[in-house]
Amino acid sequence: MSMHVLVTGGAGYIGSTAAAALIHNGYRVTVFDNLSRGHRAAVPLEADFVQGDLGDRAALDTLFQMGKFDAVMHFAALAEAGESMQKIGLYFRNNVTGSQILLDTMIAHDVKRLIFSSTAAVYGSKDSLIHEDDPHEPASVYGESKLMTERMVRWYHQREGLRYCILRYFNACGAMLDEHGRAVRGEAHQPETHLIPLTLQVALGQRPHVSIFGTDYPTPDGTCIRDYVHVEDLARAHILALEALDERAAMTYNLGNGQGYSVREVIQVAREVTGHPIPAVEAPRRPGDGPILVASAERISRELGWQPRYPKLHDIIASAWAWHRAHPQGYAEQGI
Repeated sequence: MSMHVLVTGGAGYIGSTAAAALIHNGYRVTVFDNLSRGHRAAVPLEADFVQGDLGDRAALDTLFQMGKFDAVMHFAALAEAGESMQKIGLYFRNNVTGSQILLDTMIAHDVKRLIFSSTAAVYGSKDSLIHEDDPHEPASVYGESKLMTERMVRWYHQREGLRYCILRYFNACGAMLDEHGRAVRGEAHQPETHLIPLTLQVALGQRPHVSIFGTDYPTPDGTCIRDYVHVEDLARAHILALEALDERAAMTYNLGNGQGYSVREVIQVAREVTGHPIPAVEAPRRPGDGPILVASAERISRELGWQPRYPKLHDIIASAWAWHRAHPQGYAEQGI
């Protein structure tokens, strides 16, 4: 009998891609999402779907009684660093308190396998490769909320026997393609704040230009350098981590390419992929943006054998372009 996995936040960008990858690999999947930021149309057809909120303990108890889950992949979170600085209570309540209620429910129903979706935002900025044991100095409430949840997870491991893997993503990007090369899942945030989709929206005629926030950073071209990792590579890492919980009771890994690209480089590759000039306008720095954020993923490579299958920025942007061209309104044209 196949393992039954609960995917919280499985109507979101990364969660829905992981749910689809789980199903492709023979797992049974139930998605739990409040649809505040996710899309019902993103949930794989083969998954069971339950709409609900992590703050509702009674709903979670009912879900766990019905579901008989073997493991949880926990993606559900608010994830905009800028918004988190304006809505502090919302982020701590949703990301930290919601996770605590989920953990209590898991223990009460004897579900002791967790894959937790964390973030590079738990680190401070650093000019060299970031390793898992580097100092944790979040520059946003979002990063702090994820770091607090990581610490909770470790205590539940020590005191309650929870087996876990924490996965810290760098910049998730790209789109999931089917076997015919059609883009079936991609980024659709409202409002959109991520560089690659913002840039591609210019090529689609939905924006007049893309903004470059800061051109005087200590980098080769003066713009911020970031690590971009394809969403399908992220999903594959979750499955490897789930399988590894048989042998390893506690894991924490970075997920990134190990190389960075500047804002100008991303825009230039997008021009090459789309054939559109994509005007760029220089703007002042944003608070909290460090010059360089690039991951070392050496640990997960060594221990679990994970390697990005789509490390090239051109391939990442080409998959994203396929999604945005086919779905210029995201999931809106599907009615949800």
